[in-house]
Amino acid sequence: MKKNLIYPLLIVIASSSYGVLSTIVKVAMQHGYTTGEAVSSQYIIGFMLVATIFIVTQRQLPKLSKKGLLILVCAGILTGATGIIYGESLKYLPASLAVVMLFQFTWIGLLIDCALHKRLPSRAEVISISVLFAGTILAAGVLNVDLSGIPIQGWLLGLAAAFTFACFIQFNSRHVEGITTTSRVLIVSFVALIMISIFLNPEVLWNGKLFAGGLWKFGLALGLFGIIMPIYLFSIAVPKVGGALASILSAMELPVAVTVSVIVLHEPLTSLQIAGIILVIVGMMLPTILSQRRQKGKSLDPISK
Repeated sequence: MKKNLIYPLLIVIASSSYGVLSTIVKVAMQHGYTTGEAVSSQYIIGFMLVATIFIVTQRQLPKLSKKGLLILVCAGILTGATGIIYGESLKYLPASLAVVMLFQFTWIGLLIDCALHKRLPSRAEVISISVLFAGTILAAGVLNVDLSGIPIQGWLLGLAAAFTFACFIQFNSRHVEGITTTSRVLIVSFVALIMISIFLNPEVLWNGKLFAGGLWKFGLALGLFGIIMPIYLFSIAVPKVGGALASILSAMELPVAVTVSVIVLHEPLTSLQIAGIILVIVGMMLPTILSQRRQKGKSLDPISK
């Protein structure tokens, strides 16, 4: 039983690390850096960290099949695309609504998984997604947001970010033969860095801001929580639990994001948000709890024996 809980726990830790990112970016902005510069530093420093680990531990890339390389390249593209699109959505959406839009990846990821495996969602998955959706709206404080006048670009970009993140989880659920976790993270982070360099602010590398200007401190924190921990842990755990459950468990990002912003940025926390956080946690745990009860019921059923 304990072994069965290890991989879901790794996904919860990975998604929790993503929840820290928005607060780190806000602190970086308070120090005079732009969102694009902070995100660029995340992928630059993150790739440097992964490359250092790779050089120390392996030094030689494995020989991959075309299919395996395609999976990793797509995962990298989707990683970078999510960061870029989500950043663009913040230009049109209030932060609370942008979070809600991003968290549509839970049901989008479930639908993608069902389509790929040609199955219908289980009752546990439907209940879990419904609870998560309600909890997300409450936890993000979106009930107090005026939705009038929000341009269509904001809605579309928010959904696009949710879709790319859901697809990223699905690609990470694919097993790639003959590759270590470090090599996998190295390739994914390198492709993501190329994406970020094309669309954001790679000039922080040569204009002095990254190292001489002190941006590296935020890049180090963002690289650790946004590249090293989540991609490593997702690469290990998602293939074990599947894309559908991984999408549901990844909802832990929201409670962590709200909690960290309250502690670090002293943002207000209402009773409705607390109720929403509790609902999100309950919604995350439901599939695992119901699955365990079902397995226990089968083991106790004398007919099944």
